[in-house]
Amino acid sequence: MNLGDRESMKVLVTGGTGLLGYWIVYTLNSKGFEVYATYHEKSPLQLDAKWIKLDLEDCENIASSIRAIKPDIIIHTAAYTDVDGCEIDKARAFRINYLGTSSLAEISKDVELFVYISTDYVFDGEKGLYNEEDIPTPINYYGLTKLLGEVAVKTFLSNNGCIVRVSGLYGYSPTGKKNFGLMALEKLMKRELVEAFTNQWLSPTYVKSFAGIIPMLIEKKPVGILHVAGERLSRYEFATMLADTLGVDRNLVKPKFMEAAKLVAKRPRDSSLNISKARELGLVIPPTSECLKDMISTYKEFMWR
Repeated sequence: MNLGDRESMKVLVTGGTGLLGYWIVYTLNSKGFEVYATYHEKSPLQLDAKWIKLDLEDCENIASSIRAIKPDIIIHTAAYTDVDGCEIDKARAFRINYLGTSSLAEISKDVELFVYISTDYVFDGEKGLYNEEDIPTPINYYGLTKLLGEVAVKTFLSNNGCIVRVSGLYGYSPTGKKNFGLMALEKLMKRELVEAFTNQWLSPTYVKSFAGIIPMLIEKKPVGILHVAGERLSRYEFATMLADTLGVDRNLVKPKFMEAAKLVAKRPRDSSLNISKARELGLVIPPTSECLKDMISTYKEFMWR
């Protein structure tokens, strides 16, 4: 794929003001693609993209937007990602994560590639290091609705749909929501205590690095399910690694059991992902140590502007 191909290729990124969406829009812009991005509640960012207001709870709005843009590629990052919120407002989670995705997939049968960002929370966490062939059994409503979204993509886009499961997205973006990595960073920079679960494992995935993989996905156009994520770590291991990278006392990170948190929604004990398939395609997130250094420098760059 050369630059001329990119300039003539329309890529639509849903959720362009979100944690992951921001960096995907930023990355695709820097690579010369013609980028369209959607927003809903948050105002569009000062990025070089054509912004469209999109309501995933409005099927007619979805259909009219896609017909107007006629994208070649769709990267669907928009979702209701508040795990506890999904448990409390199941109707909204169902409308956004399933019905919205289903409507978007149904109208997108003619695109070259439809990338659906899914989650490790489709698994129950009893096994860990899940591969793409493992059977999903979600234990919270967020995971269930994202799994239903996967089913919609498989149903409507069997020839051009790529379901990419990620795990524990973290990092900074100007309007992206708070996440464990960012909250831990801000507390540690203030020398405040950070509580982190010792008995929950995942594959923390740095949003900026993940966004860097999207142009390669567009080039390779894989179809089916793909796990793209970082290395397996407990939240406690991740937070202590962050403290070490930041150069602060790792004793600021206090171990805690997940059961003591009294969370509304159940969380998988070990939802880490096997990334062998992605590695074969060259779609690899750098080591966590490198990602943490970049997160710290990126955060400081934005904060000191």
